[in-house]
Amino acid sequence: MAKVTRDDVARLAGTSTAVVSYVINNGPRPVAPATRERVLAAIKELGYRPDRVAQAMASRRTDLIGLIVPDTRQPFFAEMAHAVEQAAAERGKMVLVGNANYLDEREVHYLRAFLGMRVSGLILISQGPSEHAAAEIDAWDARVVLLHRRPDAIDDVAVMTDDIWGAQLATRHLLEHGHPYVAFLGGTEETPKSGDPVTDHVEGWRRAMLESGKPTDGRYFQAPYNRYDAYQAALKLLAGPDRPPAIMCATDDQAIGVLRAARELRIDVPGELAVAGFDDVKEAGLTDPPLTTVASDRQAMARAAVDLVLDDGLRVVGSRRERLRQFPSRLVVRRSCGCGG
Repeated sequence: MAKVTRDDVARLAGTSTAVVSYVINNGPRPVAPATRERVLAAIKELGYRPDRVAQAMASRRTDLIGLIVPDTRQPFFAEMAHAVEQAAAERGKMVLVGNANYLDEREVHYLRAFLGMRVSGLILISQGPSEHAAAEIDAWDARVVLLHRRPDAIDDVAVMTDDIWGAQLATRHLLEHGHPYVAFLGGTEETPKSGDPVTDHVEGWRRAMLESGKPTDGRYFQAPYNRYDAYQAALKLLAGPDRPPAIMCATDDQAIGVLRAARELRIDVPGELAVAGFDDVKEAGLTDPPLTTVASDRQAMARAAVDLVLDDGLRVVGSRRERLRQFPSRLVVRRSCGCGG
């Protein structure tokens, strides 16, 4: 059977191929409702399927959005990627996902690959300083939206959570339970990178501690962000002579590792150790005990990122466009902190 072409649709609908293109692409020129219906009926009758590759070559853009994440094995990034995919589907777009695996060269690899495919836009959850990524973005003159994290090297529009306030809320809540201090379980670096959300988590923890007159020296501990390595780090910390009474974790995944270590060491949570996390991944409500954590509206953040990368829909503030879309954090109280809820 011969392939059905746009000319075939035009002949059956009694119109031009240009009008068929306007209907298929929903523009750039309007089409009268009756004509649109004839074209759609012809498409259905003939079983016509548009050549998306040819369309992309003609417009120099595809119906694809590129999304680069540090690691979709991490629950937070997996849930954020899912939210982006849903938001993109609502706009008739598909998402290509690349895992940078916390490596600068992999981040640049996916940037080049996705931009070379002429994606409609690119959403980047950066994993590091990103100087090389910044150079790549400038070279392509690409439309990029940063999500969750804004490294200093990249000056593109960002969609983020108020991480400082969220960490303050959680730390204050732990202190309100009467603990003499709250330790913080951060990343593997003594000083987190600028633009890293964990930097803001640490800052929020410090502010809450200082507000209460609690020193923070010697109370910041290091662990990778995943539950498996955090579990190993927590075993050493909790088995030591200076076991903290409460721990604020930079991520829920770390907190899950801490809960497992506490159970193995027969430390009662929250009776002997209070624990809070950050991210409110779905699993946080299923831990034993359920995890108190900080939540952000991932669905709204994903929709904002998709809208921005497709429309450049930024508010104008005065004579300039805002460069940051920030969403509030909220405390989700469960039993790991000592509350009954």
